[in-house]
Amino acid sequence: MRVYRLICVGLLAAVVLGTASPLPAARAADTFELTLLHNNDGESALLSSPVEIEEGGETVEVGGVARFARVVRKLRREGSSCPAKGVLLISSGDNFLAGPQFNASLEKGIPFYDTLALDLLRYDASAIGNHEFDFGPDTLADFIRGFKNPPAFVTANLDFSAEPKLNALVKRGRISKSSVVNVCGQRFGIVGATTPLLGSISSPRDVKIDPDVVGTVQAEIDVLLAQGINKIIFTSHLQSVEEDLALIPQLQGIDIAIAGGGDELLANPDTPLLPGDAELVAGSYPLTAADKDGKSVPIITTTGSYRYVGKLVASFDAAGNVVSLDANRSGPVRVIAKSRSFPDGVVPDPLVQELVTRPVQAAVDDLAANVIGQSEVALDGLRTNVRTIETNQGNLVGDALLWQANQLAAGFGAPTADVALQNGGGMRDDEVVPPGNITELKTFDILPFSNFVCIVPQISAAQFKEILENAVSRVELTDGRFAQIAGFRYTWDATGTAQVIDETTGQITTPGTRVKEVVLANGTVLVQNGQVVAGAPAVNIATIDFLARNGDQYPFNGVPFTNLAVSYQQALLNYITGNLSGVVTSSQYPEGGSGRITRLN
Repeated sequence: MRVYRLICVGLLAAVVLGTASPLPAARAADTFELTLLHNNDGESALLSSPVEIEEGGETVEVGGVARFARVVRKLRREGSSCPAKGVLLISSGDNFLAGPQFNASLEKGIPFYDTLALDLLRYDASAIGNHEFDFGPDTLADFIRGFKNPPAFVTANLDFSAEPKLNALVKRGRISKSSVVNVCGQRFGIVGATTPLLGSISSPRDVKIDPDVVGTVQAEIDVLLAQGINKIIFTSHLQSVEEDLALIPQLQGIDIAIAGGGDELLANPDTPLLPGDAELVAGSYPLTAADKDGKSVPIITTTGSYRYVGKLVASFDAAGNVVSLDANRSGPVRVIAKSRSFPDGVVPDPLVQELVTRPVQAAVDDLAANVIGQSEVALDGLRTNVRTIETNQGNLVGDALLWQANQLAAGFGAPTADVALQNGGGMRDDEVVPPGNITELKTFDILPFSNFVCIVPQISAAQFKEILENAVSRVELTDGRFAQIAGFRYTWDATGTAQVIDETTGQITTPGTRVKEVVLANGTVLVQNGQVVAGAPAVNIATIDFLARNGDQYPFNGVPFTNLAVSYQQALLNYITGNLSGVVTSSQYPEGGSGRITRLN
């Protein structure tokens, strides 16, 4: 998950930096030099994308796993000279993500294209992120099973014993709490961790999540130290570099920390960046924090989508201490095509291009060529809007869920749905789609995840209000839980008390008072003046299984639901081609919405 908290990161880094003694800059002659290459949040961004340069009108390709591979190979050659110098390549998770590119992998089967790409890159280790569980544990197992040269998948705070496919990989040593990697005769311990929020933001099913990240990680560090491993790297997917900055002071024994999930760009003033990225810099590379013993620990991360290869050059003494960092050779290395403006650019790696990029591009091109309808109106899918206000694209998706659910309900023995809910975080195109053709690819852009349409029956009016209170509880943070809706309208007051739900127990600890009125499409009033109307009927809710399983803290609280075996992307495609006969009209979906959601104050 990407979390943009640039100001907060800078402030927190400044606080932590103030407590840490500075790392020495000079390298001793008898030390071992490690070039640590890293990335995070690759998220199936296997294809490069064009960026127009404002000055000169030049268009240049950035990112893409084939060019990323070329940069990695170059840096690996430069950093390898055993026995004095060696290289590690580590990912901090979110290695794949639902969408049109990963859809090509699902259609292909094992090995996935993402697996092939990472296999060719020869990673030494990877944390496990939240998006690895978006399709459930079995798909993660399939992703890992496809490797011929598997990295160590490390996470100290997850228990896979109740998931047979993943547990089989644990028994084979493919998944572990930590791993030891030999680099030029030097042993490096690598410990991983996954966000404790996993259960509410993805679909881990029966994977057990230990919220005690400090305890589980420290225990694994102690195991490595007891084995004589004195150089330890921590790779985490805790959702932002802020989390690592706060975590390191509670731990001891870590030499370098790699953060994942926040997509922050760390860079120094003289670092060559991709066009337009200068304003995204969240802090210096590396940040540092003092651990429990007062030792300075460098913390590194970079923006995802294979746009940069992170590179930290660190020297260790015989006791396993980081004695110097080479600032001149450390920092993010941009992944960009060679051109007159970017002589440092690279051409794609030919093997990755042949085995991964070309077939994925062909699959995406097929989706782009399949026109399923037209829109008379611009459809607002901007991230900042679908997570805070009603939009016409949100209404379109809500209507699609409600229509598709009721098309299938009888065949699955489920009741007809009265209303529909779609979390804004599950809508991902982040653009205003202009009027004109709608392609199958666009439906994937809008709704990329492996969410399935379902019906949750007989939700009382009181519980429905709690669900809506959750939807508006974190609007100020542009949180993904904000709901786009169908089948009813509601009014909420931003000055009311935001509902708070305990992340561990799922219990409401602070009742919300923001939802003021809820009225069904047939005129039935469920909530008036902030109170549930006496005798108000229960409702049947069409939604996605992610929310029905309490994703984004939606308080369905284990109520049984019926999965209708069609994805929300398929529902949108079917609704446009079926119910709308291929035309999204401006009268039915006007810009700015149709008054389904009203905000007071």
